[in-house]
Amino acid sequence: MSKIVFFCIPAHGHTNPTLGVVRELVSRGHEVWYYSYNIMREKIESAGAKFISCDDYDAEQKLSAKDSVRVGKDLAFSAKVLVDTTLALDDKVCSQMEELKPDCIVADSMALWGKAASLKLGIPFVSSTTTFAFNQHSAKVMKQGIGDLFKMLISMPKTAKQVKRLKDKGYPVKNILDIIGNDDNTHTIVYTSSGFQPCSETFSEKFAFVGPSIRNADGKTEKKGDKLIYISMGTVNNDMMPFYKACISAFGGTDYQVVMSVGSLVSVDDFGELPENVSVFSYVDQIAVLEQADAFVSHAGMNSVSESLYFEVPLVLLPQTAEQKGVAERVVELGAGIKLDKLDGESVLSAVKQILNDGTYKKNAEKIADGFKNCPGAKGAADKIIQVCNG
Repeated sequence: MSKIVFFCIPAHGHTNPTLGVVRELVSRGHEVWYYSYNIMREKIESAGAKFISCDDYDAEQKLSAKDSVRVGKDLAFSAKVLVDTTLALDDKVCSQMEELKPDCIVADSMALWGKAASLKLGIPFVSSTTTFAFNQHSAKVMKQGIGDLFKMLISMPKTAKQVKRLKDKGYPVKNILDIIGNDDNTHTIVYTSSGFQPCSETFSEKFAFVGPSIRNADGKTEKKGDKLIYISMGTVNNDMMPFYKACISAFGGTDYQVVMSVGSLVSVDDFGELPENVSVFSYVDQIAVLEQADAFVSHAGMNSVSESLYFEVPLVLLPQTAEQKGVAERVVELGAGIKLDKLDGESVLSAVKQILNDGTYKKNAEKIADGFKNCPGAKGAADKIIQVCNG
């Protein structure tokens, strides 16, 4: 049986899709070690992997609240944080890899330290990509999204400085894209369908489009009216009280049942008395809500969009980052949602009405869902990893 090592960043949207793959590998008798963060320990261990904590080494964990906001928006700063973490983990990872002698490393596309270790130590590598796969063709389609992000990264003088730091520690990299981007020779698992992936036909056979990893709901959401509207801006950049209040004002008193998830950065108590048709929670079981929803107002995170479309729910998209803009552009291109540029409640309400009154959005969401459900899923991802292990 094979020894397989996973690396991931401390984000639910990047970790969750891998858990089904871990379970599949363990069920086949393979040994799995998983480098991640204590916040993810319980779910990783419950999937059957041996958990190894990175918390003491990760530069991002030591950032101030102000600096944390910069990650994902200031690309040069993000590159520095990722390289800082790679170098901080260097001795630990390299020594443990020498001891474990894994047959394969599987690393999230943002966990630079995993791919860097595979390059440095000559260990077979598989990239785990929870966003769209990127090449020159998909970059053009993504317009102002992922394509621009990578172009900016490669052109920034500050990223050249970070690459030199890696080279000085023995990592064979030419530029930042050697770590972040995957060429056609890199075995890559992509957690979407070939139909949803832009320009999927331009990627080599080493790219496996396995579809989104969708867990079972923990419970059931009660649908009290004819139409249920779900509003959530994700789990990271969701300190958006003015927007939430604007949506409550716009949707209050309508015939729609509104379920709003606002995260932990704002207090539910601060909303005061709510309209009868609006419910606000710090957290909801998103899968359970989407099973009942008719429209989803979302930040356009890849994980949330995939879950929405899997359950055939069209979207109103309010992207906040370059990656989210790329995802939103693809949803709009395939006719399964509407992208808005401003965060105001009346615009959101108008877009929701348009989606509900025009059945083509629902039909296009159904087409994408069919593509997701015909993908090989966790079993296909496990097959790819074992293929790489066996050479």
